[in-house]
Amino acid sequence: MFRKSSMEKGTQLAVSDIEVALLTGGFDRPYALGLSRALVAKGVKLDVIGSKELDGPEMHEDPRLTFLDLYGDQRRRVAKPRKILQHIVSYGKLIWYTATAKPRVFHILWNNKFKLFDRTILMLYYKMLGKRIAFTAHNVNAGLRDGNDSTLNRLSLKAQYRLVDHIFVHTDKMKQELLSDFGIKEERVSVIPFGINNSVPDRGMSPAEAKRKIGVESSHKVILFFGGIRPYKGLEYLVQAFQKIAPKDQSYRLVIAGEPKKEAVQYWKEIERAIESDPSRDQVIREIKYIADEDTEVYFKAADVLVLPYTLVFQSGVLFLSYSFGLPVVATDVGSLRDDIIEGETGYLCHPCNVADLATALEEYFESSLYKELDSRRARIKDFAERRNSWDIVSETTRGVYTQILACNS
Repeated sequence: MFRKSSMEKGTQLAVSDIEVALLTGGFDRPYALGLSRALVAKGVKLDVIGSKELDGPEMHEDPRLTFLDLYGDQRRRVAKPRKILQHIVSYGKLIWYTATAKPRVFHILWNNKFKLFDRTILMLYYKMLGKRIAFTAHNVNAGLRDGNDSTLNRLSLKAQYRLVDHIFVHTDKMKQELLSDFGIKEERVSVIPFGINNSVPDRGMSPAEAKRKIGVESSHKVILFFGGIRPYKGLEYLVQAFQKIAPKDQSYRLVIAGEPKKEAVQYWKEIERAIESDPSRDQVIREIKYIADEDTEVYFKAADVLVLPYTLVFQSGVLFLSYSFGLPVVATDVGSLRDDIIEGETGYLCHPCNVADLATALEEYFESSLYKELDSRRARIKDFAERRNSWDIVSETTRGVYTQILACNS
């Protein structure tokens, strides 16, 4: 991962000497919480820079973890001028924190609202103050995925990737993209699993009870789409595939649970019109809202399969959330999803942007032993995910990188 000479030049650090500021951007509680818990369990001292969305009792249980709410309530709907002011105030607090912060390692999980500023000016500020910077690239270039890539976007990404000391990615394909598209040296990149979501409570609700809660019968075959609604997630292909299979079996139900992102409101309206114009509309349950952690269990327990009809993506946190409930996944064969799905055991794959193939995959799943034996298969799916995507694995590699980038600066 690193050249040997890096370690030879540095001093050996005890785990208790490692102090890190974890910069979360104020969102993605499952990842921030999972990584924080695992790191402090290994003796790392953390300042977690978050928001009210990330806060909770779990962030105050260990004296080695200090939670700092610098972002406030980011989900509260306010007028645009007030929202901009809120962001500016948050940046001011972050800049002041950086100037006085004891941790020498800053680990950025997500950039903040003004990405161009974060990737350039803020990065240079961190470096000026002598911070060693680790960065988790959950998406190497989200602009490419979202269809809004630009020269400025790529230049600012290149600036950030060149300024950080080490980059974490979740798949080998993502690593190759960093090397080929951004000229990053291989020894500066580590591939880590996407840690399994352990922030969502599982209260032991039975599938039958969960189905009653969302208004479907135990005999219904429930297909779930879960999470933020955005064009790259390919929801329109799932709706069309469902409309092909729904007339063949009146027990099919499609549950869409999530809210459209600001830029995807029109995209969702077009999908909604397509749902309303089809005879299968009464078989579609729409929960178009933000789904809180405490309400998540009911959807994954009520579902018989999760569908990820993505058009372009490298990996998906929702996939591992599904596995944490023992729920199989039908997904398109994009990015590295093939590496995370064992066909016939944890789910099925189909071609992206292909309505007929997705419809066939859904029918194949409901004819399979995986569906027919779902009650007994759930435990095996959970075990599969916990072995491959445990936070213990993620935190061990992450802690090792902290030690090495500190040693390089000694």
